[in-house]
Amino acid sequence: MSKSIFITGASSGLGKQMALEFASRGYNVALTARREDVLLAVKKQIQEQYEVEVFVAALDVLDYEQTQQVLIAAAAHLGGIDKVIANAGIGLGGRIGEEGAFDCARDVINTNVVGAIATIDAATAFFRQQGQGHIVTLSSVSAFRGLPGTAAYSASKAAISVYSEALRVETYNENINITVLSPGYIDTPINNSLESRPFLIDLASGGKILADLIEKKVKRSTVPSWPWGLVARILAILPTALVAKVMG
Repeated sequence: MSKSIFITGASSGLGKQMALEFASRGYNVALTARREDVLLAVKKQIQEQYEVEVFVAALDVLDYEQTQQVLIAAAAHLGGIDKVIANAGIGLGGRIGEEGAFDCARDVINTNVVGAIATIDAATAFFRQQGQGHIVTLSSVSAFRGLPGTAAYSASKAAISVYSEALRVETYNENINITVLSPGYIDTPINNSLESRPFLIDLASGGKILADLIEKKVKRSTVPSWPWGLVARILAILPTALVAKVMG
């Protein structure tokens, strides 16, 4: 029986890498992002390497009705959808109160929170009608502690983590699995301009770890689990004075 996965933000970075990784494992893939021309290039790359079905559609995740329609169209094309990955996001930064910081923060919250919620909500409604499914939310280790220069990004990832945990409770007696994954530094365009990227791993390794965790249907995990599982817990309890001294 074929398996199918729906990915938002699939034109680059982790979204594209997960699409390639899942295609290598025999999954049919539905690729969505704002730029259809870039998605078509990803589709071509996948179909040159793997014998799987690929559905492509331009999608603005802030448009809830469009998200619903594209998910239904993808399911019709691929014969169903088994997993939905809410991956689309942006990583704009800036210190609170500086010129332009609010505009950046608003864009981050809209895309990373409202867009993710639209995807998760549409997937939940779809899977309830289908009778089963698996929803994956891409959070971040940044969700464990708000740090200077990344306040909006950290807040956005914390928000969708909590939203997804609430969904886990709401769907407890339904055949819907919920996974929340919190990557550390994986070499993608969203972070490659940063001066410091501790415990950095390459994109291919990150995509493989993500796919492994998703296939296992883990409830939650950092990516990779070591050392970020420990680092995230320590980061959450560090005294503010120490964080300000080191990173402020």
